Amino acid sequence: MSASAAGGDSEGAGTRLGFTPGNVVQELGWDEDVDDALRVSIEDAVDGDMVDGDHGNVVDAVVLWWRDGDGDLADALMDSLTDLADGGVIWLLTPKVGRPGTVDVADMAEAADVAGLSTTSTTANMSKDWAATRLLAPKGAR
Repeated sequence: MSASAAGGDSEGAGTRLGFTPGNVVQELGWDEDVDDALRVSIEDAVDGDMVDGDHGNVVDAVVLWWRDGDGDLADALMDSLTDLADGGVIWLLTPKVGRPGTVDVADMAEAADVAGLSTTSTTANMSKDWAATRLLAPKGAR
């Protein structure tokens, strides 16, 4: 059985998320439980390292790892917009349903709305334990 059929395959995930060489990706919410293979896949796709919250320069995308109990998701999403370029995307990575730290879909939708973001897609098979939700700011909103 392939890893995809088993519930997620981190290999190639960076490309499936739409990252290309030269993209600058900011990673927020890192902790010991993140999917290292997914991180490596993103870095392979951009042909470089992800930057952290202290980057202080414009980024093409933000990868936000988030678990239930991490705090106020709406605040974290608004903070994610700080360095994001116009037209950039936030990938909200949350534990899949049934995993510790799962975030309720309604909570994600409410937090995105409060932050002025719209949900464009959710990909459950990003990795074995993590799902990805793509969030966009309305054009000209910032």
